[in-house]
Amino acid sequence: MSREIFLNDTTLRDGEQAAGVVFTLAEKLEIAESLAAAGVPEIEIGTPVMGAQEIEAIQAVIALRLPVRLTAWCRMTPKDLDAAIECGLTAVNLSLPASDIQLLAKLGLDKSGALETIERMVARAAAGGLFVAVGCEDASRADRHHLGRVIETAARAGASRIRLADTVGVLDPFSTFELVAHLAAQCPVEFEFHGHNDLGLAGANTLAAIRAGARHASVTVLGLGERAGNAALEEVAVAMAVLDGAHTGIELAALPDLACQVARAARRQTPAMKPIVGADVFSHETGTHVAGLLKDSLTYEALDPALVGRCRRIVIGKHSGATAIAHVLSESGRDLDPDLAAAMVARVRRKATEIKSSITAPQLIELYDWLCTEAAGRDLGIE
Repeated sequence: MSREIFLNDTTLRDGEQAAGVVFTLAEKLEIAESLAAAGVPEIEIGTPVMGAQEIEAIQAVIALRLPVRLTAWCRMTPKDLDAAIECGLTAVNLSLPASDIQLLAKLGLDKSGALETIERMVARAAAGGLFVAVGCEDASRADRHHLGRVIETAARAGASRIRLADTVGVLDPFSTFELVAHLAAQCPVEFEFHGHNDLGLAGANTLAAIRAGARHASVTVLGLGERAGNAALEEVAVAMAVLDGAHTGIELAALPDLACQVARAARRQTPAMKPIVGADVFSHETGTHVAGLLKDSLTYEALDPALVGRCRRIVIGKHSGATAIAHVLSESGRDLDPDLAAAMVARVRRKATEIKSSITAPQLIELYDWLCTEAAGRDLGIE
């Protein structure tokens, strides 16, 4: 992919909206610094209208003078825009529902009223010298003709970017591609996709949106966010690099430490099987897999763990074969006797079943030493 892709992080805004998550001021500053150091080009740092404490945090992040664009999320109202201006921000995401259900239920607006609001508020923000992105909330359930008029109106009023939000996560990669391709083709400004993970498809939908023409994608570290969360920064960044060869500017090797930092601040445990950053995602136990990996890592790995600052790990457990056992033993200075290989495999499987877990290197050595002692005793005729 020759186009440059921009991954815009909203961990400090949408990520903190996950139920029960609260970042301290110190944590927000540290996360913002780490995001910038990892090469994230834009950070959505909060919602100014929440009040004095939020404004204080936003201003503190601004004071860091990070080499990134800092934005705030605002409803498309004078009150929200004024709060953002008070913070000293130079960029805003002005959001308004796009679907009939949200326009009517939340604001009591029809489509014409929504277009009038967009024209008025975007023009006011642009006249103040702000970079304006217009967020189409619940765009995935909106009338497509209305979305086209929103794009036209926002661009004419001075918006620099349009954000299409799959607010309740109802798109799939096929419908995402079709929708974004249709809208991006008629969008005279930059186009962004913001996916939610209610059906587990936010990452896939984000890739589909980028392939369909979006140059910006809204993501969060670990996919942290409301309900089932958002598209995960680390997953999208690595997938773009590995699958599309796309340049995002993200330092991939920095992502595991960044994920740990956010997990600690959010007081959330990262699942061991979490793609890219989970503890077990580069761990291998199954005998046939390990035998192949030890000959050529491409046999059972989609990417080199070193790409993201990780290491491969061979785990001994119920499904391990003689090759894996011999490999781990050799790392501890033991050579597996070929005549004892079958018995050792049997003992490992029995032990793993008993403890319902993997077997550590010290446990493996102990099992092997016992087996060698027993074999030597039999050779001497000792029962």
